Amino acid sequence: MIDIKALEARDEGASYFEVYKRTLEGRKFDPKILDQLLELNQERKKWIHQVESERAAQKKLSQEMAKIKREGLPEKEIFEKAQKLSALIKDLEMKSEDAERRVHDLLMTLPNKCHETVPFGRSSEENVQVRKVGEPKSFSFSPKEHWEIGEKLGILDFKRAGKVTGARFVFLIGLGARLERALISLMLDVHTREHGYTEMMPPFIANSQSFIGVGQFPKFVNEVFHLTGSDYHLIPTAEVPVTNFYAEEILNEESLPQTFAAYTPCFRAEAGSYGQDTKGIIRQHQFNKVELVRLVHPDLSYEQHELLTQHAEKILTLLELPYRVVSLCTGDIGFSAAKCYDLEVWLPGQGVYREISSCSNFEDFQARRANIRFRSKGGKPRFVHTLNGSGLAIGRTVVAILENFQQEDGSVVVPEALRPYMGGISILK
Repeated sequence: MIDIKALEARDEGASYFEVYKRTLEGRKFDPKILDQLLELNQERKKWIHQVESERAAQKKLSQEMAKIKREGLPEKEIFEKAQKLSALIKDLEMKSEDAERRVHDLLMTLPNKCHETVPFGRSSEENVQVRKVGEPKSFSFSPKEHWEIGEKLGILDFKRAGKVTGARFVFLIGLGARLERALISLMLDVHTREHGYTEMMPPFIANSQSFIGVGQFPKFVNEVFHLTGSDYHLIPTAEVPVTNFYAEEILNEESLPQTFAAYTPCFRAEAGSYGQDTKGIIRQHQFNKVELVRLVHPDLSYEQHELLTQHAEKILTLLELPYRVVSLCTGDIGFSAAKCYDLEVWLPGQGVYREISSCSNFEDFQARRANIRFRSKGGKPRFVHTLNGSGLAIGRTVVAILENFQQEDGSVVVPEALRPYMGGISILK
């Protein structure tokens, strides 16, 4: 959630208002919504002022009534005045609460302010490549797509998953299931042992407030699976429960950063994505992911953002997968992010780079919504900055391995770093 007090300030030079207005334009939002928001907030303040004024009058009247009672004077007239004043205050309080609700609801629909280093652009075509690591492998044959390879090996079964559940689900069988499990273990081991994250196994179901806390609701309410008759929803990523671990709490400055690595299944309805990536496991309703979450001191958040990105990159390097890092432009960046790097892995079957991780700095956007703060010695509580990134998306890593390590006979070489987790198996065949 953005800081409405900062929006109202009019400092010399480029004010927060003007900078945020440009962010909205870059994100393809109508900037006129800011004028509507500030007008609503002025209305809210007006009702609050009137409530406070009438309460002061009520307090004074109460003192007069007490005096009249003590002196035995007639009470009818002043009693009627007190009743009218009480009714007026109740009406003003209702108007104040309504204005407060409208301001809050409007704030919930506004995206985060982009960091000054985010490139301005209208679509993913204007994302900026930061670096490219590794060169795509040359094949002596025409490389196949992962779903062809997986079905031929008998490790992916889409037809039977469609029978059991429906479209965009898959059975992982035999070495396919083992490969998925091996990747989860490798990633958790690297992130906990080498990068210092605390491993966490969070709930796979969260309530609406937790979704609001990370900026998933209300914008993406139709993108998740809801449990009928409850306020529970299947998580689309471990970001939802893990970031909210410290919701409504104040941490000690010395305890920062707080860092967690969590494996979870992820569930996404992805309404509006019909027709996209209908074959294979690029876009599934259910998939596995290892998520990295960091709660950090505001002064260090961009340094920490680079570190988080490097941690996700380490997995791609270990698996010898060619990839690139791109900085998302204003028209492609996520709703809650202030800055985001996408890691895109090369897929020879498709002949394109595809996203395998998004590493985002949310600054205090999520912390304001979830009310996560820290206190330094003798200081006032401040909001932490939150960061997260996939470390990595497991299904897409399977895709990348099948396509990059495929051989002409249909077998697939297992990356060396993964072999200890595969019981020494070096080839899928």
